[in-house]
Amino acid sequence: MNHVTCIGLAVVMICIGLNSAAAQSVGSTYTSTAPKDCRQIGKPSDLDGSTTRVCPGKDGLLVLIAEDDLREIVSVGRNRRAAAEEPAAKVWFAPFNSSETTIEWRTVGPKPFAIIQRWHIADNADPDKQGRPNTKAMLVVTRLPPSPVCHVAYVDAIANPTANELARKAADDFAQGFTCGKDEVKIIGTRGRAVELATMR
Repeated sequence: MNHVTCIGLAVVMICIGLNSAAAQSVGSTYTSTAPKDCRQIGKPSDLDGSTTRVCPGKDGLLVLIAEDDLREIVSVGRNRRAAAEEPAAKVWFAPFNSSETTIEWRTVGPKPFAIIQRWHIADNADPDKQGRPNTKAMLVVTRLPPSPVCHVAYVDAIANPTANELARKAADDFAQGFTCGKDEVKIIGTRGRAVELATMR
């Protein structure tokens, strides 16, 4: 085989590789974390009604939802114990909060690399007619195993009319290269009241 033939074959192989990469397109699929679609772990606490449930995710991953004192954590792992040990399981927003029951999974081909979920953060400075705090909506982008699971980005859903698109772009751009415990959570788009509440310390 001569030198020119070798170069020709190399170019062909590179093109095949590029085409294969292009075929692994980024997309979204969805799962539910509604109680009816999940398995409750134990009974609700008699003291404060706190609950834990495990929900089926994508590609063999499970979603852990734990609620305590009207605040939630959401984590992901191959099993409940693994999810409970991830950094995401140790992040609590200070105000009362809850997550919506639809999770968007960002995937490359069949492999998920991030989830996007809408949260509602209680705003004590904005009570309703009954004196209860109104909530402000925020999208949370979380990176997935095999690397550590943690929050990557927050997008204020009220301040940003295209919040869903911004969250997807943040997931695609930052999740896979994000270093949990070192990199700061990114605030994407306009910083609104929900993000302000979520980052209170």
